[in-house]
Amino acid sequence: MVNAQVETIDTKHEQVKDYINKVLSLIEKPTITAEDAKWITSETINGFRENINPGFLEYRKTVTLDNQFAAVEWSDEGSCFKDVNGKSYIDCLGGFGIYNVGHRHPKVVKAVKDQLQHQALHSQDLLDPLRAMLGKVLADITPGDLKYSFFTNSGTESVEAALKIAKMYSDRTTFISTTRAFHGKSLGALSGTAKGMFRKPFLPLIPGFRHVPFGDIDFLRKTFEICSQVGEDVAAVLLEPIQGEGGIILPPENYLKEVRALCDQYGALLIFDEVQTGMGRTGKMFASELFDVEPDILCLAKAFGGGVMPAGAVVANEKTFQVLFDNPFMHTTTFGGNPLACAAALATINVLLEENLPARAAEVGEYLLNGLREAATGHEDKVMEIRGQGLMIGIEFHLDEVGYNISKGMFDEGVLVAGTLINSKTIRIEPPLTIAIEEADEVIATFKKVLESL
Repeated sequence: MVNAQVETIDTKHEQVKDYINKVLSLIEKPTITAEDAKWITSETINGFRENINPGFLEYRKTVTLDNQFAAVEWSDEGSCFKDVNGKSYIDCLGGFGIYNVGHRHPKVVKAVKDQLQHQALHSQDLLDPLRAMLGKVLADITPGDLKYSFFTNSGTESVEAALKIAKMYSDRTTFISTTRAFHGKSLGALSGTAKGMFRKPFLPLIPGFRHVPFGDIDFLRKTFEICSQVGEDVAAVLLEPIQGEGGIILPPENYLKEVRALCDQYGALLIFDEVQTGMGRTGKMFASELFDVEPDILCLAKAFGGGVMPAGAVVANEKTFQVLFDNPFMHTTTFGGNPLACAAALATINVLLEENLPARAAEVGEYLLNGLREAATGHEDKVMEIRGQGLMIGIEFHLDEVGYNISKGMFDEGVLVAGTLINSKTIRIEPPLTIAIEEADEVIATFKKVLESL
């Protein structure tokens, strides 16, 4: 009986090894055949249905057309990616904002490959040099007196770290976030996120969070006053300078400066979640520079790793970050700030500076925004507003179904866009900052064609 079980396990392991070797051989191939593509598509659909989450297959049907719901991506470069059948798409979703320097920018890929030749991950005990060097660079390029960095693997982790630092900074437990905010889906970050659908199954979340309308400074002021009066003083305000998942919502003029002033008046910290707005997306390296406001804590991720490595960071001023000086192990992460991620981040910052991509985002963003608005002329019954900053653009429609149909139609024509998590009526346009003018023209023309076909 025991021997039979061992033989069964051995047979299963041999089958697994054969399967893995087939997958690795496909990865190794510079190009794949039509037969390969068919097998990859079949295995992908079956794998999602049986071993990942069948819900993803239904979700894809809502944003793509007919049999393209099973579109399987395989390769990418520049502003585009290709599916397994070789069809090319202009990427205006950008991985929800991770491809600021483009897909697989050669300098970012080279930095990771070079680092991989001598060390992939650090020992955790010795001092790893790239983390120190990246920290110095961030201190030099971030606004104001932001100085100390803690490195993470994602935006949610960056927000979690920021919240813990703010909790350690004082004995206060009240946090203020805003309606339509999105800060992540782990319990701490989710406490700041606004969408009820994501929150309800996990209530109660972290106590002490209050949500106020984004852009309403009077409501925020009254909330500060009430919290002070009842002894629930505010520890920190958590904000996206421009709301991303909320539907690309820009703040009213002087709003962020007034938020900063309120935080200073009541002794609260200001946390800017620039996971989506950072790294040049809005026309400046950081959106806080657009509004001339310096946060106490800045959260980064998404494009921070250059679209090659998962990477994030929390950068804080000394008065705030010093709570971790006595015991740096109060908050740690195994993979955050690993050598490969730091190499990618350093190369990404270098590309942003060398190619002047923040300024290019401002220029091409204005061009794209004007072109989309012109294309929407005469369709005011469908399009409510087109707004944005840099290459962070939202198109809001009167009805959800119009947005979905636009997304489907544009995908069918080879342009990937997507809705937002908070406002399904709004689709986002967030291409790489390297997108060519000719590609921007194609996006505009495709939007116009699909809009006119509805």
